[in-house]
Amino acid sequence: MTDQPTDRMPEVGRTAIVAFIVLALGLAWAVALPLWLGGGLASPLAGLLLPLMMYTPAAAVLGVLLVLRPVPRGRRLRLLGMWPLRPARRVVGMSIIALFGTIGVVALSLAVAVVCGWITLDLVTFSGFAEVLQSGPAGAAALPPVGLLVIAQLLAMPVAAATVNAVAAFGEEIGWRGFLLPALRRYGTWPALLISGAVWGIWHAPIILLGYNFARTDITGVLLMTTGCLAWGVLLGWLRLRSGSVWPPVFAHGALNAAAGLPTLLFAAGTRPDPALASVLGASGWIACALVAVVLLVTGQFRRQPALATPPSGPAAASRP
Repeated sequence: MTDQPTDRMPEVGRTAIVAFIVLALGLAWAVALPLWLGGGLASPLAGLLLPLMMYTPAAAVLGVLLVLRPVPRGRRLRLLGMWPLRPARRVVGMSIIALFGTIGVVALSLAVAVVCGWITLDLVTFSGFAEVLQSGPAGAAALPPVGLLVIAQLLAMPVAAATVNAVAAFGEEIGWRGFLLPALRRYGTWPALLISGAVWGIWHAPIILLGYNFARTDITGVLLMTTGCLAWGVLLGWLRLRSGSVWPPVFAHGALNAAAGLPTLLFAAGTRPDPALASVLGASGWIACALVAVVLLVTGQFRRQPALATPPSGPAAASRP
């Protein structure tokens, strides 16, 4: 089976692709500008602007669709993978795989970090997490036992991933895997996966250069983030292409954000893991994603790309959004 698109959706032109990328990157910088003008990530506005920035790719998609109209009105939701949700069994099944599989890859990245000596864990007293709690404003005096808090955090990860984190991730995924990845499929599967992943990483530059994720305020932080997004972009892109729907990568992105803090729950006191090495977006995450991608590649999963959801037939089809 070829790795080229199997659907008959109209191709998105280069102008629309470039316009989307420029608009998404520009809007990200515009939203982050108040942080640059004062306070950085410590600014009181950060709690509002960071979630808002996650919706700039969705805003860019909306602008391109309304102004350039690269896709006929009746096929826009199909292109974006939002609707119709069929075959339902495939969409639901891939969404479940996305949710729990992503948490599994995060756990694998932690195991890689342990094997490579990039992190030391304390799975008995969770001393590192306890140290963090004790350094807080109220200390740990009024808190439940640390072990109980860790268990609660672990149990909450899938719930948070499928709810609040998925809602936040939707703004990004409708842009990266909803619009950009299908638009780039004309150039082949792997160019589409890698280009969309690279754009996703570069889009983070306004906050990465302020020290977000890696505490590096130079180009090395952007390069680390871009490599991490390339690695994860392959897996989230596979979910999109394999399911024909944007919803599995939405839940995967939500799970990634929900589980990314796993090392901070389990590290040993007195150690400070370098996020460039021992994090889901650092080297251990790259290796974990590469291992999973190799398995998918060897088993032929990247060649299994169903057509986008079949449009309804008949006169009513033209009136659909």
